[in-house]
Amino acid sequence: MTPATEEDLFARFDALGIKHATTRHRPVFTVEEGADLKAQMPGGHSKNLFLKDKKGAIFLLCALGETVIDLNAVSKVLGAGRFSFGSAERLKEYLGVEPGSVTIFALINDPERRVTLVLDEGLLAHDPVNFHPLKNDATTAISPADLLKFIAALGREPIRLSFGPNGVPTRVAG
Repeated sequence: MTPATEEDLFARFDALGIKHATTRHRPVFTVEEGADLKAQMPGGHSKNLFLKDKKGAIFLLCALGETVIDLNAVSKVLGAGRFSFGSAERLKEYLGVEPGSVTIFALINDPERRVTLVLDEGLLAHDPVNFHPLKNDATTAISPADLLKFIAALGREPIRLSFGPNGVPTRVAG
């Protein structure tokens, strides 16, 4: 399957009635690298972790950029094996994006729902929420309600976590 393009993503948003605004910028590969750009864009900015557990399960953890995350605690709350970061090859296979471009929007490339979505409640407290539109040279803003609409339209129910200041999560009822 050919991965979706940015145009495909925006067409899906339009079909769902999701308002979106995209800002073009230099490619950024880490949260820290894009700090100056994010300072100019309103809303909550995301960090997106592509994870594999020791049992072979794949997870996408989407959190507010400044959220502290204790991955060992997350794996325990989820009942998953110990986490490691997924390889570039696995990322391309499962989500159709390159390292540095990991985004919740890449779930559009996982119609079989092989990737488990884990969502930080802290992100949903911001309006808008910002993610790369499948490439790291732009940022797309949508409302938290529309983000949940997009996720639901993909036939997904995210695992929602609330992170304490020490990075330890608690599960939130959806």
